[in-house]
Amino acid sequence: MVLNYRYEVKAVIGTGSYGIIYLCNDLKMNENIVIKQLRKTKRRSKKELKQFENEISILQMLNHKNIPKFHEKFSQDGNVYFVMDFIEGDNLEDHIFLKHKTFNEKESLLFLDELVGLVSYLHDHDIFHQDIRIPNILLKNHQPILIDFGLSKMIDSGDLAKDSILQMKRQDFYDLGEMLLYVLYTTYASKNKKALPWTEELSLEKETVHILKRLLTIQEPYSDIKEISMDLQAALKSMKRN
Repeated sequence: MVLNYRYEVKAVIGTGSYGIIYLCNDLKMNENIVIKQLRKTKRRSKKELKQFENEISILQMLNHKNIPKFHEKFSQDGNVYFVMDFIEGDNLEDHIFLKHKTFNEKESLLFLDELVGLVSYLHDHDIFHQDIRIPNILLKNHQPILIDFGLSKMIDSGDLAKDSILQMKRQDFYDLGEMLLYVLYTTYASKNKKALPWTEELSLEKETVHILKRLLTIQEPYSDIKEISMDLQAALKSMKRN
């Protein structure tokens, strides 16, 4: 099947309730690209269509080597599509569960530092991802690539109350905390039959515990990405000294 007289579909590489992702060959450029299609069942819904258009608007604004680049949007046979870069790499979920990739504490913090850089870039553009999970992160040359902006929100900071903006920031921060826990647990071997809280199961430096507790809102939550970055640098510095 060829879409828009140009993109030859090679495989379906992702499906969700909202969209279908195709790996295609761009016949004009002779290179792999990715096309996202809004599901037929969703295209009659104004809300779903608006969400699809919102994802397109967000990707059009972004220009970062660790985020797929938007190419174009088109319609065909009543379906709506958009085209973006294909970035080679498996998602973090596959790396951890299929390839058994592990991260020690320092590697986990360095990985979080890379993610914080990406989230900082988004927040500087008044964009909030809102869905930072292991299936939405690809690994390429040990670098995290952030994908799937289907639930992302872009705001005009003059339009929204500060509380709403802070809530969206903290959702991204909470997701970063969950991500950090996931990668820290890759080197954990359970000795107890009974599951315990991470504070008891993981043996971590106090600086790492502090970051996790604030990200996961156990202690006073962060209100700005720069605070996270400063704590991370301090934690990494203290690891070098030990």
